[in-house]
Amino acid sequence: MSREQRGPNEKLGAVLALAGISNAGLARRVNDLGAQRGLTLRYDKTSVARWVSKGMVPQGAAPHLIAAAIGQKLGRPVPLHEIGLADADPAPEVGLAFPRDVGQAVRSATELYRLDLAGRRAGTGGIWQSLAGSFAVSAYATPASRWLITPADSSVARETNHSEGSGAPLKVGHSDVQKLREAADDARRWDSKYGGGDWRSSMVPECLRVEAAPLLLGSYSDEVGRALFGASAELTRLAGWMAFDTGQQEAAQRYYIQALRLARAAADVPLGGYVLASMSLQATYRGFGDEGVDLAQAALERNRGLATARTMSFFRLVEARAHARAGDAAAAGAALKAAEGWLERSREGDNDPSWLGFYSYDRFAADAAECYRDLKAPRQVRRFTEQALSKPTEEFVRSHGLRLVVSAVAELESGNLDAACEQGVRAVEVAGRISSARTTEYVKDLLHRLEPYGDEPRVVELRERARPLLMAPA
Repeated sequence: MSREQRGPNEKLGAVLALAGISNAGLARRVNDLGAQRGLTLRYDKTSVARWVSKGMVPQGAAPHLIAAAIGQKLGRPVPLHEIGLADADPAPEVGLAFPRDVGQAVRSATELYRLDLAGRRAGTGGIWQSLAGSFAVSAYATPASRWLITPADSSVARETNHSEGSGAPLKVGHSDVQKLREAADDARRWDSKYGGGDWRSSMVPECLRVEAAPLLLGSYSDEVGRALFGASAELTRLAGWMAFDTGQQEAAQRYYIQALRLARAAADVPLGGYVLASMSLQATYRGFGDEGVDLAQAALERNRGLATARTMSFFRLVEARAHARAGDAAAAGAALKAAEGWLERSREGDNDPSWLGFYSYDRFAADAAECYRDLKAPRQVRRFTEQALSKPTEEFVRSHGLRLVVSAVAELESGNLDAACEQGVRAVEVAGRISSARTTEYVKDLLHRLEPYGDEPRVVELRERARPLLMAPA
């Protein structure tokens, strides 16, 4: 889709000539950059001719890809205004920046909060609909490296005469921060029990826009500011996790980047590590095992001597997940052993962060089972899955459903078709009670693995039971 400008885009034509790029060459470069981001673009030399001679403005991410393509040839950044596309939709870049300056970091985060809600109210899915499939693991490189170099800002105190959108000054205190922390606690409980797509979980972006954004734009001391940035980082990471769980990978990526920047402003290194671990899990889930390893190790590196034993255990577990997805059995086994060792050293009185309340030996066993599933070791999968399922709980319903699917896969790979179908039926029942695209994807994977046994009565029954789940709108 394109919209028309007034007259030719002489700026774009001039820069193309300067860079020595033909119309066909630019089209090819833009299509290639789009493919790297999961986009299927079919621009050709005629498309580029329209952009230059008729002033047509391509929609979505295309203007930014054009700038990136020309910038690669020139060896320098090319802003949109230089190529006559300054009026293009800014949405594709929102939330991807990791500013060095604290003030710019506040603007980057609050811009993301506001843009997301505008899309929800319009009933169009916001920018996430137009960016579907645009997750790019390379977008995590700069945030991770900047966080490793400087995990805390020197000062975050802020003075302002007026609050955003109001004539009255907004002075932020610890009571304001406490409300955000309580909202984060509530959201974590709802997310675990009902999935990221539950209507109560969807209130997190609303909370970020209505509650967190005005506070971030208010006045606060360095002490209050650190706490405010920490609470906002927790909520922003939660928004990312819920987006990840509902299949909105591009939204999750942007929330995670902003959460990491806010954690740096909070000088909360363990929380920053937790955000990096979340990034790692997303990268691993998307099939980028090597990048998942890098992100998990970034979380570990800065937390040596700072994080509690249980926190370090979780970071090593996430690293193991990434090694397993990358197919490195030895590294995955070593990371799992280290994770278990850290967990054994943890004690009830340790000062563990509240956001780690979900992590116990059950979770360790569940993720270990998934590691061995990726490494195609069904006996180990069965062993750890039995431990993971030994204490079912209503508090972590989604996790229980995922474990059941992993158990079904292990039974199938061990040659136990009836047991696999039995676990599959239980998993479908759990999945039907929550709103989680990730859980549905696990069920789809199980059904795919069962296709060679499609005529078996138990498989037919499972497929029929899963049909309403698979046909439900995303």
